[in-house]
Amino acid sequence: MKDIFSLPIAPSFSSELPADPLTTNVSRQVESSCFSFVKPISPARPELIHYSASLLKEWNVGIENKKEFTEVMSGNKSFLGFRPYAMCYGGHQFGQWAGQLGDGRAINIAELEVNNSLLKFQLKGAGPTPYSRRADGLAVLRSSIREYLCSEAMHNLRVPSTRALSLIKTGDMVPRDILYNGNVRAEPGAIVCRTAPSFIRFGNFEIFASRQDKKNLTNLVDYTIKHHFKELGSPSKTTYLSFFEEVVNRTLSLVIHWQRVGFVHGVMNTDNLSILGLTIDFGPYGWLEDYNPGWTPNTTDAQHRRYRFGNQPNVALWNLTQLANALYPLIDEAEPLENILTGFKVKYAHQSHSMMCNKIGLYSFDKVSDGLIYTLEENLRVSEMDMTIFFREISSFESFKWQDFKLILKQFSYMEESELISYFPKWKDWFKEYKKLVLTENIEKKSRLDKMKLTNPKYVLRNYMAQLAIEKAEIGDYSLVDELYTLLQNPYDEQPEFKKWYAKRPEWAKQKVGCSMLSCSS
Repeated sequence: MKDIFSLPIAPSFSSELPADPLTTNVSRQVESSCFSFVKPISPARPELIHYSASLLKEWNVGIENKKEFTEVMSGNKSFLGFRPYAMCYGGHQFGQWAGQLGDGRAINIAELEVNNSLLKFQLKGAGPTPYSRRADGLAVLRSSIREYLCSEAMHNLRVPSTRALSLIKTGDMVPRDILYNGNVRAEPGAIVCRTAPSFIRFGNFEIFASRQDKKNLTNLVDYTIKHHFKELGSPSKTTYLSFFEEVVNRTLSLVIHWQRVGFVHGVMNTDNLSILGLTIDFGPYGWLEDYNPGWTPNTTDAQHRRYRFGNQPNVALWNLTQLANALYPLIDEAEPLENILTGFKVKYAHQSHSMMCNKIGLYSFDKVSDGLIYTLEENLRVSEMDMTIFFREISSFESFKWQDFKLILKQFSYMEESELISYFPKWKDWFKEYKKLVLTENIEKKSRLDKMKLTNPKYVLRNYMAQLAIEKAEIGDYSLVDELYTLLQNPYDEQPEFKKWYAKRPEWAKQKVGCSMLSCSS
């Protein structure tokens, strides 16, 4: 097996697009440039905590020298002489234009050819860049563990995502105010190496449009089409519209996947949406415990709940509208862009309905009423049902007896049984209609249930699980990081050896920082 450092360097972003002519690493406005060259800082005592063996296997490479690997993935040493850089972009944050943002704590350390495809390698937490503003460009162990585990978990859930290659503890302490309440404490620093075909976001286009820099806007769009959407053809107005429509479709598919597994991104700013339709920037994310469409894991979003679970499709459309505004100078017509955005609403309604039918094992989508789905979601909400476990349990439900179904409700609601029983009549009415539809479809039982299990995961990375791994890691015990990494490789499998993780959120985690309350502080 080849060593990872035998992969060929294949720069494209940093060789084909305009670079910042200044090389001083100070926070500033960067004009007429797609990126700035910058070096990572050297951590004190880098220690390799974990790496993704499954990702290396996919690339058919290995690690011959872990010391060298650690040096490169911590930023202490260059990747075969590649010149690192940070990207320039802007963005709308919480619905407001924030101006220039950029890679404030991310540094691209390599562009490689892997299995005949181009991949970017990026260190998160490797030091300041010209885009860091008043921040230090570093990351802490807790947020790095969360990103590392979640990146790989999402991939194995079949949700499009950036990937995480390695997790390194830096040996430095980093001051952080975890809840922005004035309680600053020193935390162990860490660096994640993440990979993707591209880290271009909506905000990369927005920054040039906001500055009326049509030349570089065109350069970036043409580069993106050439390397990531080449099937669309050479640059033209028609190609630009096709490009936008493809981004809309990928973003739609991404959000459908999020809703399917109960994932809440927590900070869906336009600088956090990938042009490739990947889940990117794992900050204050979470999975629904009880089925609450109004839940957001982000403390910064606690008042207005803009990024709550049930609003993610609307925010995606809003963000796509900002991207349409950014691309408008290349098209100079509003109507075709508006038509594509209108199509998002129609497609989302159809695909969301189909996805929910898949989750409950009904495949004659046109015969399943919207009312049945709405009633199910409302029953789940008012009875505080654990989303992941409920759908997994009915993926094994064979008897279709009301008494057996009622046991699922009793076991996996977060509500006291004395309160829950008041909702049984509504559940019974829904169950009666559901049973009738299943019997009418007359699909072979095992086939239907097996298909449901491929839609409804048994295991997800609940926040309390990640927090337990973090607390162990902060005292030097990384065994739980490894256990969760292993568990999340196969989230749809039964894995009886890990059955302790197939459980409702424990009561102690309901209000615990890191389990129910998270911030952008990392």
